[in-house]
Amino acid sequence: MQIEYLRNFIKLVNYKSFSELARDLQISQSTISHQISQLEKNFGVTLINRSTKKFEITEAGKTLLDYSQKIIDLFDSCVIVLEEYGSVKFEEIVISASTTPGSHILPRYIAEFRDKNPNVNFKIKINNSLKSIENIVKDLADFAGIGSFINYNKDDFDFIKIGEDQLKFICSPNHKLLENTKSLVNFADLVKFPFVWREKGSGMRNAFERQFPDYKKLKIKLEMNDNDSIISAVSESKYISIMSEMIAINAEKAGLIKILEIIGFPQIVKRDLFFIKSKNRELSELKTSFWEYIKKKMKITRVSSSI
Repeated sequence: MQIEYLRNFIKLVNYKSFSELARDLQISQSTISHQISQLEKNFGVTLINRSTKKFEITEAGKTLLDYSQKIIDLFDSCVIVLEEYGSVKFEEIVISASTTPGSHILPRYIAEFRDKNPNVNFKIKINNSLKSIENIVKDLADFAGIGSFINYNKDDFDFIKIGEDQLKFICSPNHKLLENTKSLVNFADLVKFPFVWREKGSGMRNAFERQFPDYKKLKIKLEMNDNDSIISAVSESKYISIMSEMIAINAEKAGLIKILEIIGFPQIVKRDLFFIKSKNRELSELKTSFWEYIKKKMKITRVSSSI
């Protein structure tokens, strides 16, 4: 019996869905089913009641769930102790991050920490803010980089502010809005054109909805799950969109889009970006070291910017 089968059994009970767990673990649903079947075969009991449409764990399953967590905790503690006898230690740090913190803020610090700690391997998952928070809650990631806490309470997590971001309206460099101006436009003209934005769960969309109530006047026609797709959609069309200034600046330099300034709206949306972890999960020494490293770097950044 593999310890990973017990880990995935615990996760399955939390998810209550074979398909959703398989998707988040990026393995096939049949693999999860096989692991559960092997556990049932090894113990000679039924763990999941498959005769009902609703996910239902059996009494035997509840017993195994309780012991599984104890077994895993003991196993992980054993690994930490045994690693002290080894000459080389390797550890993986999993980070789930939305595009702006995951692609524009965290990479430099990850690279710096990796240079000083060659035995750590980083696994970065780019997701929207909601999915990244859920990965922390479901114990699928050690840390997360987010642009909004969405439906969660910020005080339920440990967090470090890692930056600030503004959202800007964007359009094609050849858009009709730019015929008589370089980039300064009226909002009344802007709303005449179709609008594309991010999917629900995006920190950018959440901040936009909360801070810019006039978004309801926009002709919302499309939703897309990533910023690259939005840039492509806007680049050669009459669509307009809203985007992180950090991402928009690079796209504008590449000649793909044009950043718009809106008359009467000097600031559209301003938001903080955060690096978070669970308050309840105990981290290894190396992961704690990485958390403190990020905290130290952010403190230095704030001091430098205030000088």
